[in-house]
Amino acid sequence: MTSAADAPAGSDRPLSVRALAELPVTVLRGVGPKKADGLGQLGITTVLDLLTHYPRRYVDRTREALLGELQPGEEATVVVRVEQVTTRRTKRGQAMTTVRCVDGAGSTLGLTFFGQPWRERQLHPGALVVVYGKLELFRGARQMTSPLVDLIGDRTGRIVPIYPQSEKAGLSTWEIGDLVEEALRRAEARRGIADPLPERWRDALDVVDRPFALRTIHAPESMKAMMAARKRLVLDELLRVQLALVQRKRQLEHAARGVSHQVSGPLIDRFLEGLPFPLTGAQRRVIDEIGADLARPLPMHRLLQGDVGAGKTVVAVATLLIAVQGGYQGALMAPTEVLAEQHGAGVRRLLDGLTVPDPTSLLGDRPVRVELLTNRTGAADRRRILAGLASGDVDLAVGTHALIQDAVQFGRLGAVVIDEQHRFGVEQRAALRDRGGEGATPDVLVMTATPIPRTAAMTVYGDLDVSVLDELPPGRTPIDTIWAQDAVDEAEAWAAVRAQVAEGRQAYVVTPLVEDSEKLEATSAEATFARLGEEELAGLRLGLLHGRVPAADKDAVMERFRRGEVDVLVATTVIEVGVDVPNATVMVILDADRFGIAQLHQLRGRVGRGAHRSTCYLVAYFDPEDATAQVAAERLTAMVRTTDGFELAEVDLELRGEGTIMGERQKGRNDLKLASLRRDKELVAVAREVALQLVDERGTLTAFPELDEEVRTMLGESDTDFLLKG
Repeated sequence: MTSAADAPAGSDRPLSVRALAELPVTVLRGVGPKKADGLGQLGITTVLDLLTHYPRRYVDRTREALLGELQPGEEATVVVRVEQVTTRRTKRGQAMTTVRCVDGAGSTLGLTFFGQPWRERQLHPGALVVVYGKLELFRGARQMTSPLVDLIGDRTGRIVPIYPQSEKAGLSTWEIGDLVEEALRRAEARRGIADPLPERWRDALDVVDRPFALRTIHAPESMKAMMAARKRLVLDELLRVQLALVQRKRQLEHAARGVSHQVSGPLIDRFLEGLPFPLTGAQRRVIDEIGADLARPLPMHRLLQGDVGAGKTVVAVATLLIAVQGGYQGALMAPTEVLAEQHGAGVRRLLDGLTVPDPTSLLGDRPVRVELLTNRTGAADRRRILAGLASGDVDLAVGTHALIQDAVQFGRLGAVVIDEQHRFGVEQRAALRDRGGEGATPDVLVMTATPIPRTAAMTVYGDLDVSVLDELPPGRTPIDTIWAQDAVDEAEAWAAVRAQVAEGRQAYVVTPLVEDSEKLEATSAEATFARLGEEELAGLRLGLLHGRVPAADKDAVMERFRRGEVDVLVATTVIEVGVDVPNATVMVILDADRFGIAQLHQLRGRVGRGAHRSTCYLVAYFDPEDATAQVAAERLTAMVRTTDGFELAEVDLELRGEGTIMGERQKGRNDLKLASLRRDKELVAVAREVALQLVDERGTLTAFPELDEEVRTMLGESDTDFLLKG
């Protein structure tokens, strides 16, 4: 290892993450252009990449399972030596590779691979391999079909790491292991590897030091030692993300000048007292949390989570009215015109009869002025609204991204609410926040009706304070969810729709596609609309709604449905949010296995909004025993079991993993290589608490320069800026 490892002056310190990131992997012996290209296929270009290319599993060769000990149907990992390999073509022309292997006790095992002729090159006679799969008996002989296979070399009597690899890279797991071993040996022989976490913090957190963790994760002496190493490296990953989030949060609070609102006042008091329903305990708690933020001279940056129907709109309006009663303006931005219009109508209803002081008025006050601004707003109305926003005469603006167009200027914007915020781009959300007048940054409340597990919220939205509405208002009727798994079940669903319509109720039918697609084999809205009108729901009044319906027609269909002139609305997911028709009591979701849990939960929330009991039918035909359908079956089973969005969010995280969640925030290197928001819930909370203590009030890590350097190296300036804007 040369250059950075042998660097001159002042570089006798142990190798930091940055130093390892500056060392190309070609400094290692035997890494020429061909091997470097193979490593590059695995995302390994530096020594740091290599050392953080962690094993995906281990084979404990000190305690090997033997074939004779296994039962048919059991999934297991065994070490075998290849004796014979043959490839032939099936009647359909597909390559079938069969491999005969033998384990250490002389028991034989057959392996079968379809469509993988390259296995004949990989599994040459004499190769020692690890196979993982389900043991089967075929004509009395043991075999596995399409098992996982790793070449390990002759490494007996030790715990062997198995690394992520690919056929394209052309590298075996033992070649990667040898390179890791060389990198660690040479680093430790020269300067060692730095540990940026002070010893007192390691002791307090009960974690091993970084050099031990890196050595042990790659070459554990025991599985207990490996787990100790993993704990430390997982904490490092989570801590880096939390440090970046807490730094940016405090920098924003320190640098930005906010508005110190008068939280208590006649306007907000009259609003809350005049509501036709009592607030839930959760709503009161959250309004108090928001009020405490608004009273501070620092800009609020808060996430409001609430399940479908939890009463987020009332909290949002209360937030905006606190700004209005102090002479400021409020803005509510929604992702779609349907949802913006729904909010506009709902806010006007909630504020009906409320007034604000107006010395120019004969009576000394005037009604709270609410305006709706979308791309469908006519030219004359747009000019009027823009003038009112600029002068400050408009108290509350409700709209889509039209609110952040260049022509829109607010006189004194004091509070912003962004609904279904995950549907907006980072820059769009930041643009509305930057519209504050008089040099002040408005307070920002972002809302989501898609519950997020606590650990994910602390990671994905760690730069936000989080409030949760975890209590539904009284009077919300329960929703029964039924999984229709065959034609008989589906027929019962259509009978239920007819029965509900006969009683004066309405229904939704949801399909995943607008038009038929042979490729996806999913039911389309247009084909379903035509079929239902002729067959299952013949004689009922049907409406069609999807993204390609012209805006004017879409408005007309929705208005007819709201007035009860349409019995059944056949739609795509355009009705996922923003549609509130209390008379709709039944929903049928076709091809339900093609939707994710969050989307199914949102769709189901369109019913159960009135006084009558509601039902949601999830229509999905497939064999639950089919391995490819297992995840879909688990999703649908969870939907039937519970209507609790937070419980479903935890199930979703278990099924999907956290990669998609991190993807909402990070556009560069994903630092979570070992950490799992599912398995490491406790460490997520620990990392958050540690970050809050290490970062000072100005948002810097002045007292911990090594950690500061590591965060910048691993996340980069662009990623941390992205976290802030989100």
